[in-house]
Amino acid sequence: MCLSEMLCFALLCLPYPPLSPGTGDALQIQCYQCEEMKQHDCSTPEYIVNCTVNVQDTCQKEVLIKPDGIHFRKSCASSGACLIASSGYQQFCTGRLNSVCITCCNTALCNGPKKKRPTNSVAPPRRQLDQWLLFALSLAALIRT
Repeated sequence: MCLSEMLCFALLCLPYPPLSPGTGDALQIQCYQCEEMKQHDCSTPEYIVNCTVNVQDTCQKEVLIKPDGIHFRKSCASSGACLIASSGYQQFCTGRLNSVCITCCNTALCNGPKKKRPTNSVAPPRRQLDQWLLFALSLAALIRT
């Protein structure tokens, strides 16, 4: 098994986050979903979907800068797959022509319109930081074995 397969296996088999009290056994979020929307970020009610219970626990957002303008793709995803995709494209997220930026989040409709951040906040959200830390630790553990 090559390193990329081991990494993929390790990340996709991580346990889901704990469920909130009173939610039963099901974990489901809603995300915006659209394919290759040009100039419109598809963050309106008609693009809201229910993600697959206990499988798609993350919302994914892709922003592509092409010669004809900004394109958006949004979808439900598994957290492992989204983190692998976002880290794989990180070097192409330049904000310039042909840029591809992929982000992952795990709260309802979090792949919607960009929210304004407070001017005094420069740190990434805690949950995003935790996901990257988990990814880095998983990778380090695989490299040691």
